[in-house]
Amino acid sequence: MFRGKWKNQVLFEIIALKNARFGQLAKAIPTITNTMLSSTLCELEKDGLITRTQFNEIPPHVEYAITTKGQDLLAVYYEMYKWSVKYNLN
Repeated sequence: MFRGKWKNQVLFEIIALKNARFGQLAKAIPTITNTMLSSTLCELEKDGLITRTQFNEIPPHVEYAITTKGQDLLAVYYEMYKWSVKYNLN
């Protein structure tokens, strides 16, 4: 589920932004290609960690949000953060 270079970073950015649009994620992670971002988002959605909501407005847009299953990872990310602070890695 967490294989791949980008999954954790994309998931972290969605958590930080609450609801994120594709462009916001691309801006937050400038080294990821659009193809890889799109692929990663599809995988995270398939894994049940994020939801994708399409708004049929003018202009149409899509937002990604964390699911309950994804929110359960917040404790893991917090522990990783504490570890990085302990060893001055932030």
